[in-house]
Amino acid sequence: MDLFKKISKNMGPLGQHQKWSHGYFSFPRLEGEIAPHMQFQGKEHLVWSLNNYLGLANHPEVREADAQAAADYGMAYPMGARMMSGNTRHHESLEQSLADFVGKESGFLLNYGYQGMVSIIDTLVDRNDVIVYDAESHACIVDGVRLHMGKRFVYKHNDVESCEKQLERATKLTEETGGGILVITEGVFGMSGAMGRLKEIIKLKDKYEFRLLIDDAHGFGTMGKTGAGTHEHQNCIDGVDVYFGTFAKSMAGIGAFVASTEEIINYLRYNMRSQTFAKALPMPMVMGLHKRFELLKSQPQLREKLWEIADALQSGLRERGFDTGITETMVTPVFLKGDLNEATLLTMDLRKNYGIFCSIVMYPVIPKGLIQLRLIPTATHSLEDVQRTLDAFTEVGEKLKVGYYREQKLEFA
Repeated sequence: MDLFKKISKNMGPLGQHQKWSHGYFSFPRLEGEIAPHMQFQGKEHLVWSLNNYLGLANHPEVREADAQAAADYGMAYPMGARMMSGNTRHHESLEQSLADFVGKESGFLLNYGYQGMVSIIDTLVDRNDVIVYDAESHACIVDGVRLHMGKRFVYKHNDVESCEKQLERATKLTEETGGGILVITEGVFGMSGAMGRLKEIIKLKDKYEFRLLIDDAHGFGTMGKTGAGTHEHQNCIDGVDVYFGTFAKSMAGIGAFVASTEEIINYLRYNMRSQTFAKALPMPMVMGLHKRFELLKSQPQLREKLWEIADALQSGLRERGFDTGITETMVTPVFLKGDLNEATLLTMDLRKNYGIFCSIVMYPVIPKGLIQLRLIPTATHSLEDVQRTLDAFTEVGEKLKVGYYREQKLEFA
């Protein structure tokens, strides 16, 4: 069969909907300054879909630092991969500062978060090693695990007993192969808002020999007394062996970093193919990240404001009878009962008639018959934004209950 004909018959679980969803549900264009209020299809919307947790995307000091670095260095410098010709003292000082902040000996900057996590996993393990990972791990973890040529065992989401059972299997296997065990979980799960059970997993080290890697993309900058991450929040910094944080969330940038012992970071630095064969982070981003990191540490009021908004939003939703699942963090899911048609119409109603823009999640990400709306509070939202959203959700929730959306015909204006 011709390759393209094969593809045309199966556009994928998301691609199959692209003819009607493109530009509205998928690949929507939010225009204007990155802020809680942006333009969508020519109309102002209150936006709850951006991971700009601390509001640094358009912070005046960040904008100034970005612009000055672009003027000083241009967008190309440094040229080449870090190992060959793309290293600078600014890269080195940033990665060490980040490592110190998250309680590790050494750190390494990565040019992209998703690619970085895939490559970390690929580099840490070989065919004799076994990976044990959470069933609801982010796609970058899943893709990294898929590259692994050895065995991998998945445990039920946040189920420490299930994790232990998989560790038992992994231990027996590594006794035969002579390999090691890598356990992978997230600090904050970005869909549900649940925290990984870091302390309980670390406690299993008393019985099993393994190393723990956490993806703390959503936890870095938001969790813990100083914002150092979920491992700080759970008071188990030393038990996390390899810490991964991204700049795409609280730092409102591009790239990521990994932190661990000096020996392990040196190993990754010299063996991660995604970094050895790819261009280093450009200087405007690096200098801008220095400023973002400075603000993250020096302005705790940004994190306090984030949590004020998150607490008000989540408590308000619960008071109105909405199911926010098991979230323990600022990530705010709202679960409703309904089919694809109802979910589509409800989301369109929120956007067209209430000016509320939030993400929608459906099967197969969540079980059939459920609708998940995902809201991301930030330090730049206001309590007025929260109240407007609660009022809108109350109205559309009631419409859903009485079957209003079931009776409507799906149309795109």
